[in-house]
Amino acid sequence: MDPLRLTLAVVPSSGAVPMDAETAAAYGLTVRGDARAHGLLDRYGRGHTYLRISVTERCNLRCRYCMPEEGVQLLPKDHLLSYEEIERLASLFVRLGVRKIRLTGGEPLVRRDIDDLIARIGALKAHGLERLMMTSNALLLRQHMPALLRAGMDAVNLSLDTLRPDRFLRITGREGCEETIAAIHAAAHAGFRKVKVNAVVMKGVNDDELVDLARAFARELPIEMRYIEYMPFEGNGWGEELEMFPAVSIRARLEEELRLEPLGLNDGGAGTALVYYEFERDGRPFRGQIGIISSMTEPFCGTCNRMRLTADGHFRWCLLDEGEIDLRAPLRAAASDDELAVLLEEGLRRKRAGHAPAAVLKETQRAAGPAHARSMIRIGG
Repeated sequence: MDPLRLTLAVVPSSGAVPMDAETAAAYGLTVRGDARAHGLLDRYGRGHTYLRISVTERCNLRCRYCMPEEGVQLLPKDHLLSYEEIERLASLFVRLGVRKIRLTGGEPLVRRDIDDLIARIGALKAHGLERLMMTSNALLLRQHMPALLRAGMDAVNLSLDTLRPDRFLRITGREGCEETIAAIHAAAHAGFRKVKVNAVVMKGVNDDELVDLARAFARELPIEMRYIEYMPFEGNGWGEELEMFPAVSIRARLEEELRLEPLGLNDGGAGTALVYYEFERDGRPFRGQIGIISSMTEPFCGTCNRMRLTADGHFRWCLLDEGEIDLRAPLRAAASDDELAVLLEEGLRRKRAGHAPAAVLKETQRAAGPAHARSMIRIGG
């Protein structure tokens, strides 16, 4: 039986905090005043220095946890932000306080002339941007790698959920396991400041490969192998056909064969991954590290510093909140930077202390329907 088709019960997350403002104290947050565009501060004083820009909804894979089984209705070309529009908005965000930009998709490398956009964003390092990163499935990475490095790309997060070609085909709907592995190895030797490998962990699908993935990429290479709890998004079968494998189980599975030494949240405590040094049971250290992203069961909303710009130009202040503000229309109506900053301020004003538990998120998306609840591929992760 194909494990991707198993019918599994919804498993509510007991660790996530409901998204109403009254629960802010659970994150150690208090309202400190109104949101401010300069500094990109929300009502709780969280500064937002990290912007994720989705450049396309297209992808050359069809991963079940990202794309609904029936696919998505792709946007008309004129709904996508042009490279000039992305550059202008990115420049505004940097002027207001963003120091890290990550390019995402879909798969960013499938958009035509993507190297041009990467060079444009890389040029913002002369104006305050400190780090430029990209998330990719790596299938097209090797041909773009020289251009990425020339443009000042600092880091790449490369997605791979399994080392087995047959399982890769079932999870992604496409072949390409061997090329992805080769590209990861090439990236580790190419000169990027950081290379991470992301695996979404699904119970009964790939949870038996966690140690194998760590040994494949982090034992001999300076790679951070990251395990991500499966998150509910519109049409991805969360709790119906696929079940989350929680962080506590990820750690337990790894510790069956490895020893982990915790380092805390990455990025000085403002990141998304709990990071660990790792060792074989005989004490041999790994060159790389382990990271666990536990958005559902051990949320890190209290230190969230992330914002998102969708491919169609909508500003989102939380991955797991369907709220968003259209920037494309005012941008094309010749809005000034100050007018656009007012819209960013309004979005940050709406940002809640934390997101709802997974089961609540799933029901909210189901009630909203596909027209009003975005799938992961239409957000950019």
